[in-house]
Formats: sequence, C-alpha cells, structure tokens
Amino acid sequence: MSTTNSQEYTQLNAEQLTAQAIAALKRAYVPYSGYPVGAAVLADDGRVYTGCNVENAVYPLTICAERVAITKAISEGAQHILALAVATVNGGTPCGACRQVMQEFGTPAMPVFIARTDGSYRQRTLEELLPEGFSAADLPEK
Repeated sequence: MSTTNSQEYTQLNAEQLTAQAIAALKRAYVPYSGYPVGAAVLADDGRVYTGCNVENAVYPLTICAERVAITKAISEGAQHILALAVATVNGGTPCGACRQVMQEFGTPAMPVFIARTDGSYRQRTLEELLPEGFSAADLPEK
C-alpha cells in the first residue's frame, strides 16, 4: 500500500495520483488478458491506496485495480474516496462494476483521472462516468 501524508494533499495533485496508479500497474497479475491496470485512490483519511488488477483462471474471479484500491482503503478505516486515478496503456476507463463501487464510496462530483502509462491523463467526474447512478439514497428508508 502506498501512503502519503495528508498534509501533502491539502490540494489534490492529479499528477502524483496518476503516477501512483502507473506504478501500481506494473504489479498487475494479467497472464490471461495481458492488459495491466493500476489505480490509486485518495481517501478521506488523507492516505493514497493503490491497487492493480489480479486475474484468475476462473475469469469471473478476476478483480479490477480500482476495486482493489478502494477495498484496501475501506478495510484500513477510510470511509470515503475523494479522488481516483486509473492507468492503462491506452487510457481505458473503469468498468461498470468499478463505477458502481466508486458510487458507493465517492460522490458524483468526485474527480476521476484516466491516465495512460506515458503520464498523460484526462479528468472526468464520477457522475460523467455513471450518470444517474444508483446509491443508498435510492433504497427505501428503514
């Protein structure tokens, strides 16, 4: 897990977050697809958590980099994700399952940096990636 002092992130630094996602991509386990993905999330505890995709011969058991990073953050005590960077060779965006997990722990305005391994990136919001997303607010009150 990569960590960063929360004082260093008083302002979001997209370049640092994408650089950590690119570094995480290098640890991906992708013997089947050959498509490595890295992710880094800035959590509300001020720490950055990284993840890479981990494939499995039973394909549905594969886990995406974004979900690895988010579950690491939550399992370490963070409660919300403030920003996410994802890195691939060609600048691919998060899959639908990852977007839904991002919805659970982020906000519609959360910045998502979609990076290529050369360091270039584009920025979107979670709402742009998951318009009209379903969340706990859509569930009936208990």
